[in-house]
Amino acid sequence: MPVPLHTTGKASFDDIYDRPDPREYYARMSELDYRIPELAKPFFQQQIREYRASARVATPTVLDIGCSYGVNAALLRFDIGIDELAEHYRTAAAADREQLVARDRDRLAGRDQQSDVRFVGMDISSPALDYAHAAGFLHDIVHADLESADPTDEQREVLAAADLVFSTGCIGYVTEKTLLRIATAHPRRRPWMAHFVLRMFDFDPMAEELAALGYRTERMTGLYAQRRFASADERQRVLNSLSDKGIDTSGREADGWLYAHLYLSRPEPKGRA
Repeated sequence: MPVPLHTTGKASFDDIYDRPDPREYYARMSELDYRIPELAKPFFQQQIREYRASARVATPTVLDIGCSYGVNAALLRFDIGIDELAEHYRTAAAADREQLVARDRDRLAGRDQQSDVRFVGMDISSPALDYAHAAGFLHDIVHADLESADPTDEQREVLAAADLVFSTGCIGYVTEKTLLRIATAHPRRRPWMAHFVLRMFDFDPMAEELAALGYRTERMTGLYAQRRFASADERQRVLNSLSDKGIDTSGREADGWLYAHLYLSRPEPKGRA
């Protein structure tokens, strides 16, 4: 069956984000060697440590944009790799949703490695959010499309609590509209941000908008494999997009993988230009 493409040229996986639990999601992602959340995990752990030390906040709040079934929160809290997480769901083929939720909550209670961090997830998929919240991976959720509208007062209150904002694949689907609405949810305080952004997407317009709010953005060295291409059509569309931007894909996307850069954005300390 052909894999549908999003308008960005990437494969569309909309059909696996509306399931009542994440088993189909992890099965499909495993087929594509999806790995960016695992590669991102040590950087997110470092950001949490640095924020806690800098801001002297005992229990920081992390907002994960495009969190789907709470993948980043689960990896951080269980302190495992994505293959192990996928196997966790593969071994529960006979369970119903309630049993799966109970299984996740029991496991989390016994091995939460980030009990001093509060996790919030934002996504446009209500079933994915509902599962992640019910399973306990996320302490709070925001079901919103901030590309098309401002957050409600209730949503803004949740977003305003964020100390750190993470993402591992939503940039391109979301733009500076979403980032600015999150960054300004609190009237005075700006959260730190860490975004893994595919090379086919330009983060500069977002960095410029964030700079107007007092942020300094740095692109870290290195490239990070996200997943294998889902189809020949996706591969060709992405390669064409990168070629149009003058980006050399040899040894990277040309070999069959999507690659991302890491961008860190932090508000400049007061008193600095």
